[in-house]
Amino acid sequence: MPGTPESENPVITMSFSVEGRDFKASGEPSRRIKRTLEQIGLDWSVVRRASVVFYEAEMNIVIHARRGTLRAEISPGRVVMVAEDEGPGIPDVALAMREGFSTAPAEIREMGFGAGMGLPNIKKHSDSMEIETEVGKGTRVVAVINVPRAGGAKTRGG
Repeated sequence: MPGTPESENPVITMSFSVEGRDFKASGEPSRRIKRTLEQIGLDWSVVRRASVVFYEAEMNIVIHARRGTLRAEISPGRVVMVAEDEGPGIPDVALAMREGFSTAPAEIREMGFGAGMGLPNIKKHSDSMEIETEVGKGTRVVAVINVPRAGGAKTRGG
């Protein structure tokens, strides 16, 4: 299974359990990861991109799965997001990657979630993304956001 490249071991690893349909707690793991990225001083554009990736992955677990894990692997050159769930799996990955395609039930869409932008947004805001899925078992998504070398970084407002 894909994961962090062996050549760059994570400096910080954060892992969170995410429960399906727990909208009350949803967003907290993503916020904690974002706060950590800000505290270590990453470029605001990397923080923003990573925040989108982690939030979308977390919400996919909340919306579609029974439970899952959201993990951040932060190293000097990259931020890796690993989301693994126990859920229905994705029968047609190509279809799931189309903006606007959603299998979320009506009650979830009525709450303002499940617009079919999760996987497309993860792909759009990451430098690479891999999906492994098995129908009836679950899905694993790994996304990498590369961190620019020092000197080319921009700070908020600068």
